[in-house]
Amino acid sequence: MNQLPGHIAFIMDGNGRWAREKGLARTEGHARGAEVAERVVRRCADLCLSHVTLFAFSTENWKRPTSEIHFLFETLVYYLQSRGPEMMERGVRIRFCGCLDSLPEKARLAAHQVEEDSKHCEQIQMILAINYGGRQELAHAALELAKQYHLSPELREQIEEHPETYLEKKLYLPDVPFPDLVVRTSGEQRISNFYLWQSAYSEWYFSPVYWPDFGEEELQRALHDFAQRKRRFGGLSDD
Repeated sequence: MNQLPGHIAFIMDGNGRWAREKGLARTEGHARGAEVAERVVRRCADLCLSHVTLFAFSTENWKRPTSEIHFLFETLVYYLQSRGPEMMERGVRIRFCGCLDSLPEKARLAAHQVEEDSKHCEQIQMILAINYGGRQELAHAALELAKQYHLSPELREQIEEHPETYLEKKLYLPDVPFPDLVVRTSGEQRISNFYLWQSAYSEWYFSPVYWPDFGEEELQRALHDFAQRKRRFGGLSDD
């Protein structure tokens, strides 16, 4: 494959529908989805991708039933504590994108701990977007920038000259390169408030497969499709 994305992001959609069509509880779909996420990250590491983002819980997902939210965060804690050490042995650095302050204490502490413990890992960065919303991130960045704007006339002049550059520095993870490819599963074709700034020039691939059924074959389809794209970023192609 000639061209691989350095950073691939996944909107992991369809867990609940997958479970419903099989006559299972929605939680069964989320449990299967977590297993798939782990396998996908391992495969991305094998392919030498540098970053993979998993959109795991949005700011809008708090509208779901309390029992389902509880299960999701219990599953998160389980995976971070039981699978985290093995992933670190494989060189996976685990990071988080979103507002963790609103998470249940157990999940928040587990997230901070694994983030600290995996700082030394360099094979691939796995970014979990949790309690994440693109609009909320931009609002957060604007507020942080406004605080700096009033610090000194010199800084204010620099911000006014290069506002986009300074806004980017206030995103949740400003050191992470923007995704080259965003994959959304389950056949839905929406951005869903995900990486509004970062995905401005990303290639998108909409898979008809529910996330719990997203395996090696479908990942290869997405990567093959990406390899055929000509990325011009508003300019002209070489040919």
